[in-house]
Amino acid sequence: MKTTRWFASTRKGEEPKAIDVTPLGESRYAVTLDGVKHELESLVLPHGAVSLILDGHSYAVEFEENQDEVKVLVKGQVTRVDIADERKLRMRAATAGFSVEGKQTVTAPMPGKVVKVLVKVGDEVKEGQGIVVVEAMKMENELKAPKAGKVTEVTAVEGTAVENGAKLVVIE
Repeated sequence: MKTTRWFASTRKGEEPKAIDVTPLGESRYAVTLDGVKHELESLVLPHGAVSLILDGHSYAVEFEENQDEVKVLVKGQVTRVDIADERKLRMRAATAGFSVEGKQTVTAPMPGKVVKVLVKVGDEVKEGQGIVVVEAMKMENELKAPKAGKVTEVTAVEGTAVENGAKLVVIE
């Protein structure tokens, strides 16, 4: 039978632990966590809870899923568990390490009007900080800094119309 590897953590920022699950047939599984192998038997109960027998001990368990996070209720205690397969874990690692480098030009995403300029030349900005507000299609859009750095140029002027792609702010 094929073993599936999952990764789980119970705290934000915690290094996920590998969990290997091998089906043994008839709702039985071999589960390996931290190099220790456990036998697990499960039965879904009519009201949605799951009866688990883990290494000969019986537990009534309830689950509530929300994307990759699962809330697990065991013995009156709720634990939040973040679960991912190898692909999701690699994708998270790849996006977490991504950062913009070099000179960055913030441009108007569509034609509109500059409502507010939130920075000036020489300002230090953080990645994600609001720098210009552009009104387009009766909605205000706050454009954010793509990286931390120093504002070296501001071409946006409050109250003026801008075309799609117009240069508004440069950050180095």
